[in-house]
Amino acid sequence: MLRRLVLTATATAAALAGVVPAAGATPLPFPLPLLSEPDRLTVIVSHTGNTRTDGTYELTCDPAGGTHPAAAKACARLDELAKEGRHPFAPVPEDQMCTMQSGGPATARVTGTWQGQRVDAAFNRANGCEISRWRTMEPVLPNTRS
Repeated sequence: MLRRLVLTATATAAALAGVVPAAGATPLPFPLPLLSEPDRLTVIVSHTGNTRTDGTYELTCDPAGGTHPAAAKACARLDELAKEGRHPFAPVPEDQMCTMQSGGPATARVTGTWQGQRVDAAFNRANGCEISRWRTMEPVLPNTRS
């Protein structure tokens, strides 16, 4: 019994240490990824001055789809921001110094889930920081520049 316990413990330790599997065997990734639902977001855009961009869009990623007019590009942008370690839905920090310029009355709200996290983010173009934040999210949010 003790011998079986030692062999089991040794095999488990070897597996956790990343020992190469036998020839022809396919190694499993470690740790195993968690299965999750695809990213699913609702994007509501208004007051852009362009009836083609105002509206409500559904965006799903992995695979890209929904009613978003540029779903594949939007999902690629979110992936790019994630790889850079940036949280695309984070608000502008309250102590951030921003230029007092106006980018127009456009607003957007994004709700849903992204990377397993709940999202409820508001966007506008009220100052330099918010304009930059909006541009960072293009093409998830529409380009409002002429």
